[in-house]
Amino acid sequence: MKPKKRHVLLLLLLVCTGTTEAIEPISTSIAVGMAVALTGFLASYQNIHNYFHECCRPEWISLNRTGLQHDLETKLFGQHIASRIVLKAVSGFVANKNPKKPLVLSLHGWTGTGKNFVSQLIAKNIYKEGMDSSFVHFFTAPHHFPHSNQIETYKSQLQHWIKGNVTNCAHSMFIFDEMDKMHPGLIDSIKPFLDYYEKLDGVSYQKAIFIFLSNAGGESIIETALNFWRAGRDREEIELKDLETALSLSVFNNKKSGFWHSSLIDKNLVDFFVPLLPLEYRHVVQCVLAEMKAKNLKPKKSVAEQVAKDLVYSPKSERVFAVKGCKTISKLDYYI
Repeated sequence: MKPKKRHVLLLLLLVCTGTTEAIEPISTSIAVGMAVALTGFLASYQNIHNYFHECCRPEWISLNRTGLQHDLETKLFGQHIASRIVLKAVSGFVANKNPKKPLVLSLHGWTGTGKNFVSQLIAKNIYKEGMDSSFVHFFTAPHHFPHSNQIETYKSQLQHWIKGNVTNCAHSMFIFDEMDKMHPGLIDSIKPFLDYYEKLDGVSYQKAIFIFLSNAGGESIIETALNFWRAGRDREEIELKDLETALSLSVFNNKKSGFWHSSLIDKNLVDFFVPLLPLEYRHVVQCVLAEMKAKNLKPKKSVAEQVAKDLVYSPKSERVFAVKGCKTISKLDYYI
């Protein structure tokens, strides 16, 4: 038997029996050295494991504020209000070591204005694995909660799911898409998790992030944007105060919305209602150029303009806003 292998076996014997009396002095010293080395290895094993496998630690969960700001400024088009609110809200929340409640954002706007994209940018700049992180949880109402006669079951499942994942990692993120298609009353089941409680049944939810995405309230946003346009005012003049009150009321009173008469709104648990403005022709052009770049294609403005021209705009007589925003830029391959 080779010396090194023999000493390893001796070490195992020591560990199992707890004695060194029967081992010769030279073997004992080698075994002790091996034990010290093994102790060091075991102590560092967890760090090595955490390096290669995602875990709830700063190495895997840490806000890249500069990256988020850059992405919002260069990849999200026509959304000066949303960019400003998201950057301020997320960076302020993450920087706070002892938040009093989870961060709750509710993003509203027409299809294709960037609601899902914003949530992806947030995840990308907080979690090393982005949307693929095991700590980012995505729900879409029609898929996860399809049947109105099973609401009570969904409530229980949702509560257990959130509690289990926050127990696993306090810095979990939950994204709820198509809130306008969620059954009214269902989302209220998670109200306690969003409230100002230090702990609930031994679990703290104060460092979690909840993001709701909805088309509800889109009409009130469009009306405001259209009024500015008709008055000859620049869309960058629109401020949150011009939209927030009407938006929250519109969502709260919309019987088809998951937020209809929701206690989350009534109790002011939504930190920010984030309006995403309808996109104009120039914004669609920017979207197409960005998509071409993302596909490693040479950006051609003529192609981008053709794609944008072929979209449907509203109102029909004025053709101001792209009805589907940047949602249809997937048709880019047809033009290339």
